[in-house]
Amino acid sequence: MVSEAAERVKQAAGLLLLLCAAFSGKAEKPSALESGMVNPGYEEQPAWFKNSFLDIREDVAEAAAKNKRVMLYFYQDGCPYCAKLLRDNFSQRSIVEKTRRYFDVIAVNMWGDREVTALDGSLLTEKRFAARMRVMFTPTIVILDEKGDVVLRINGYYFPAKFEAALDYAGKLRNSKISFSEYYRKLKPVRASGKLHDEPFFLKPPYDLKKLVAAEKPLLVLFEQKQCKPCDEWHGDIFQRAETQQQLRRFNIVRFDMWADTPLIDPAGNRTNARDFARKLQVKYAPSMVFFDRQGREVFRSEAYLKAFHTQSVLDYVASGAYRSQPSFQRFISARADKLEAQGIHIDLWK
Repeated sequence: MVSEAAERVKQAAGLLLLLCAAFSGKAEKPSALESGMVNPGYEEQPAWFKNSFLDIREDVAEAAAKNKRVMLYFYQDGCPYCAKLLRDNFSQRSIVEKTRRYFDVIAVNMWGDREVTALDGSLLTEKRFAARMRVMFTPTIVILDEKGDVVLRINGYYFPAKFEAALDYAGKLRNSKISFSEYYRKLKPVRASGKLHDEPFFLKPPYDLKKLVAAEKPLLVLFEQKQCKPCDEWHGDIFQRAETQQQLRRFNIVRFDMWADTPLIDPAGNRTNARDFARKLQVKYAPSMVFFDRQGREVFRSEAYLKAFHTQSVLDYVASGAYRSQPSFQRFISARADKLEAQGIHIDLWK
């Protein structure tokens, strides 16, 4: 009897893990876990998710008053693709800004016991509400319009480019006459490469940042991740330009995958890893540039998506030491553009 019960538990656990596995862009059939993926347990949700009392009627009304819609995010602890959604998608500034502009995001635990007031006024536990909403696996995202009607349902994980297209479809294209599948087929967004790119100017391990901050060149730490189109653009375009490389040579540069357990010694001399170091620095977006002075203090960071001239200007701002005398980066970049234009060098901010 004990062995039969244990076998049933094992089978149920396997089924649960299969159901929470998402779809690598396909919304019909659960896929196997991607290579190297592990069950991560609890994942901290972004602080900007709405702290809801789970009265969905009130949530819909409050969102509508702000010209927003409600995004119900159904999750469960131990779901690797929920972790992937939070890490890969909600670590990209454009996705975060677009989500916050169009939606109030409310997290609902698929197996939770908190009380939910449904749109018809009935009181349910989270798990019963999830069942009513036909949530079969996680992550599942259900977007409600101003009347509480479902305008889009995302069954499983969408890679960042497709997820951003879904945000536009449900948030910007109000009262659209076409389905999301038709909209997405016409859009054809480019998917991120899904890999980290190496550069010859990246320093190799072991990573002793305490020693590096004391070196002659200032230290630049880059935080990237595999699913990141702006990271791809850094390496495919911006970092390949002669003007950028001229600025990059002014730094010692270390690159980390912000979700990896790569061992390092931080500027204070503590042994840690890339993931915990990024968390300690409160790095929220990929890609990010974090600059340190010789005392190991952070002096500047860039977490926004920047084109070539702005990227080059960030590097120059720190390497030249201008940050010490000019606290406004915007004034620095304006003066730099004027100086280059006076030298006959035309500045195109969008190239």
